[in-house]
Amino acid sequence: MDAGAAVLAGTTPPIGTLEWLRWLWGFAAVRVVVAGLIVVGGVVLSKFLVRLFGRTVARRFQRQSVAQTVLGLLRVSTIVVATFVAGSIVGLGIGDIVLSVTVFSAVLGIVLAPIVGSIVNGVFVLADNPYEIGDMIELEDGRRGFVDDITLRYTKILTLENTFLVVPNSSMRERDVTNYSAEDERTRLSIPLLVTYEGDLEAARRIMERSARNVEEVIEGGPDIRIGSARYPAKPTCLIDAYADSGVRLSLRFWTRTPYKIPRVESTVRERIWENLTDADVEIAYPHQHLLFDEHSGRARVAVEDGSAMRPPDGETEDASGPTTRARDATEDGVTNADGDRTATGTGSPTE
Repeated sequence: MDAGAAVLAGTTPPIGTLEWLRWLWGFAAVRVVVAGLIVVGGVVLSKFLVRLFGRTVARRFQRQSVAQTVLGLLRVSTIVVATFVAGSIVGLGIGDIVLSVTVFSAVLGIVLAPIVGSIVNGVFVLADNPYEIGDMIELEDGRRGFVDDITLRYTKILTLENTFLVVPNSSMRERDVTNYSAEDERTRLSIPLLVTYEGDLEAARRIMERSARNVEEVIEGGPDIRIGSARYPAKPTCLIDAYADSGVRLSLRFWTRTPYKIPRVESTVRERIWENLTDADVEIAYPHQHLLFDEHSGRARVAVEDGSAMRPPDGETEDASGPTTRARDATEDGVTNADGDRTATGTGSPTE
């Protein structure tokens, strides 16, 4: 402050350094500037503390999501303390700041309620540990992706389509989440196939098992894979699932090493099965029906009409029921039974 400003303030600047600082501290503008510098210093200090204790916290907490949450709380706490100190410099006490925050929170309670709910659910997500950063998960709507970040408010998912999906933690706790990377990344897949009853069933089973073993991402064999108290064969296994109406339904079960390329692995296995079934005595079944007529099927009146003509020929009229007189005469002359014989129904003679 220059001499002119001091004169306007009604005081004169002292000569000593300490006295000059005390005299300068009496101006409110100076205290506001110092308070702002303290807040900025708190932000810088928070980043320095995160870098300083980052590795220590990461070694202390093996879960990356918890470590990031602890470092985030450290950063926020440093900034909050700096804000309280700055507030006390400009004349705001801790009680005033807390009261202001309380009143502000009460006024905006409706707006802050979802945020508070997400934070509470975020604490439960971190405590329950249903998934971790880097895990591949699938939501109940079928979308898959990798967990990129877990905060107290939301979970960020990097989808397989290279897009980000941000889901509030309150929604994540209410929906079903399938974790493909929990503890063991090996995933068992199943491919059904319907073959005809006339084909070689054992050959079909061997072909399906061999087709899966020849795929690189599929586990070819080894010790049984233990899931809980159950044990499953590690090698591809083809089982008879059911005797369906159109054929025998087989189920090929196999394990993949990683869950990251499940659609491509399934497509490759199906391609190998199709190639290997070409020269085998196995036919893929499909729904079809056979209509059988014999001498016990009764008699049916058959009328054939040329649909190329848009109107009946001259001398023939179409009645209200639809068929023309020519078609009606054809049906009155006789009927055709299931064997193709034509039997007279009118006054004409029978014709074979």
